[in-house]
Amino acid sequence: MNIKRLIHSQAVRHAILRAFSWVPDRLMLPMQYYIVLHRWPDMKSPKRFTEKIQCYKAFYRNEQMLDCVDKYAVRQYVETKLGTIQYLNELYQLCDNAREINFESLPQKFVIKTTDGGNGDNVYICHDKNEIDVEATVALVDSWRNKKYYAVSREWAYKGAKKSQVIVEQLLESDENADGSIDDYKFMCFNGKFRYLWVDKNRYSDHRRGFWNEKLEFLPGVRSDHPTFDVAPNLPENITEMVALAEKLSEDFPFARVDFYNIKGKIYFGEITFYPWSGYVQYSPDEFDFELGSNFQLL
Repeated sequence: MNIKRLIHSQAVRHAILRAFSWVPDRLMLPMQYYIVLHRWPDMKSPKRFTEKIQCYKAFYRNEQMLDCVDKYAVRQYVETKLGTIQYLNELYQLCDNAREINFESLPQKFVIKTTDGGNGDNVYICHDKNEIDVEATVALVDSWRNKKYYAVSREWAYKGAKKSQVIVEQLLESDENADGSIDDYKFMCFNGKFRYLWVDKNRYSDHRRGFWNEKLEFLPGVRSDHPTFDVAPNLPENITEMVALAEKLSEDFPFARVDFYNIKGKIYFGEITFYPWSGYVQYSPDEFDFELGSNFQLL
C-alpha cells in the first residue's frame, strides 16, 4: 500500500494521523513503518538504521534536542558549542507572529520560517519584495504556526516546541548550479563521530543525491529516493573543517545529522536533524540500511 497514492492530500493524511494521536508511540510507529516500507520493524533488537530511528523516536529523551530542532533556539546552541556565530546565517527579525514582521526594513530578498516547522515545510522564499502580497504572505505564514507536527510524525524532539515564532533570515544564493539551488552537505554522525556524508545538488531541476563514507570516498552504488551522481562531484576544499564542526555539534547525541551549505568556500550552518525521513526510506542496496544501523548505538 502506498498511502500517498491512496490519499493524495497531505492535509487529509495528517488529519487521519492526528485522529490516532491517542495510540501510544510504541504501537503507532511500527504500524506507520509497515504502511510505508511493507515490513514490520524489530523494536526489541533493531538492526536496521530505519528501525533504530523508530526506537529513537519512541524511547530516547534528551532535552537538548528540543533546542536543536527549534530554528531560533538552535542558533544559541550552535554559538555555545562552536564558540562563534561565524557559521550562522544572518538573522533579520524574530517575531511572535507574522503580523509583527517589518517588511519595510527588509532587503529585497529574504526567507521567512516558523521556528517549529520541520521536514523542509513552513519556509517562504522571497526573491523580490516588490512583488509579494504582504497580507497573503502574513496569513500563509501564520497558518503554519503551532501545527504540532509531533502528532503526525511521532518525532519526540518536536513535541516540546517552546514557542511557535517567526524568523526572517538572509536568502542564501549561489550561481554554482543552473537552477539556482545551493549544494546541501549532510553529515551523519554517531556519538559525535562522522561516519557518512550525503550531498544534494540541483534540488529544483535534476535533483541528485550521493553518499560518501568517513574517508570521504564516494559510494557510487548507494542511493535513497533520488538518482545518484554519474560522476562524483568535487567536495569543497574545506570539507575537513565541515566534518570537525559537524562532530562538535553532534557530540551530545547517539545520532544526529548536521547540515551545512558551502557557498564559494564560506560555510553556513543549516540544521540539526535527528530523524531523517522519519526513518521511512528504502535504501539501495538494502544492506546499506544495516550498515548505517551498525553505527547507531542506542543508549
